[in-house]
Amino acid sequence: MIITISGALGSGKSTVAKILVEKFNLKHYSSGGLMREIAAKRGVSLLELSKLAETDKLIDEEIDERQIQLGKEEDNFIIDARLGWHFIPNSVKIFLDVSDEEAARRIFKEDRKDEKYNTDLNSTLENIKNRRASEIKRYQDYYNLNYYDHNNYDLVVDTTGIPAEEVAEKIIKFIEERK
Repeated sequence: MIITISGALGSGKSTVAKILVEKFNLKHYSSGGLMREIAAKRGVSLLELSKLAETDKLIDEEIDERQIQLGKEEDNFIIDARLGWHFIPNSVKIFLDVSDEEAARRIFKEDRKDEKYNTDLNSTLENIKNRRASEIKRYQDYYNLNYYDHNNYDLVVDTTGIPAEEVAEKIIKFIEERK
């Protein structure tokens, strides 16, 4: 089984993926993890890398190729990736949504070491909006895709105010009902 989890920034993609990995005994991959590695190598923030990727398609191509390769070579994994549903079409496609305010609270509380530009809730909220706009523009320009279009997914869950365990249970129930 392959599960692709896409969604809004701060929606709980990685957290929920980790719960599902335990439940289904699957490997876990994350495009966010890959983006963080690339940003660290270049000595830039994720927001700066996202802006760079608007003009340097090689950044996205590196991540895309890895997803395509995974979809061809492996059968049992979860990947949280904005465009995983597109590059791995034979997957259970999940989208996690969240309000911007809730996302800002989660990201700021998490104190991500590689996102030091999130100095308070307001800056975190502003950075979420800027990063989302950058990603939407990039994916529209490069692929003519809108990853926020819920029609691309088998299941959409609004995670606002819902603990990750409860979100995971909704996904587990959905997957088990499909069997």
